[in-house]
Amino acid sequence: MSEVFTFRAGSVPLLISMPHVGTQIAPEVQQQLLPEAAVLADTDWHLPALYNMAEQLGASLLVAQQSRYVIDLNRAPDNANLYPGQDTTGLCPVDTFHKQALYAEGKQPDAQEIQRRIDTYWQPYHQQLQSELQRLKQQFGTVVLWDAHSIASVVPRFFEGKLPDLNFGTADGKSCDAGLSAALAGVLQTSAHAQAYSHVFNGRFKGGYITRQYGQPQQDIHAVQLEMAQCVYMNESAPFIYLPDNAAQVQPLLQELLQACVNWAQAQQKG
Repeated sequence: MSEVFTFRAGSVPLLISMPHVGTQIAPEVQQQLLPEAAVLADTDWHLPALYNMAEQLGASLLVAQQSRYVIDLNRAPDNANLYPGQDTTGLCPVDTFHKQALYAEGKQPDAQEIQRRIDTYWQPYHQQLQSELQRLKQQFGTVVLWDAHSIASVVPRFFEGKLPDLNFGTADGKSCDAGLSAALAGVLQTSAHAQAYSHVFNGRFKGGYITRQYGQPQQDIHAVQLEMAQCVYMNESAPFIYLPDNAAQVQPLLQELLQACVNWAQAQQKG
């Protein structure tokens, strides 16, 4: 079977999830797709490299291997729209962000195929995510889930104009304690590394299924999504080249934000 995810258990109360970085397409799905899908244009490119500080921080890391064109791990299994009234892509996308068809007419996955993909790819990722959150909660009392994403800075299908550089989502404050949001806002206000980047909380992106489903502050599990504009660290046109010098400018800020999550969670430890 094609690999679903890679996982590394950490030693601090922080789990970083990367559900959209996968570039593999299982052979049985590949044969169903049009050639345009091979470009993988809607991938959250290069996030493991961008978050190269995760291991040093001691964070747990869960990284999808299958493309979101196989199945979108950040969508509900019932395919409910995360943003009612707004255009979005579904659990098993049938087109790209720029509305290019991924399947020939009449070849889109049917209910049986969608269920097969849920069982084969979606469930294992979410089972690992839930298991690690519970392990960290049991060990530390409080845990932070950081859902890491990136997207092209201009996608007219989803938003007008250009996206801010850093887009934080907390489901309008429902997925994490206000104290954690304040800690992140404090970093953005005081860090010398933050001055070069625009940011917004709960703007166009408020957090996807993972943030909303697992962010349960009353149960001491706090979730934050960061959707980063890809122009910050890479070339947004194919072949989507990683720009190490650009990445190096934002990585210290990422490290400060993640460290703030760890510090805040550790400060909540009871007893």
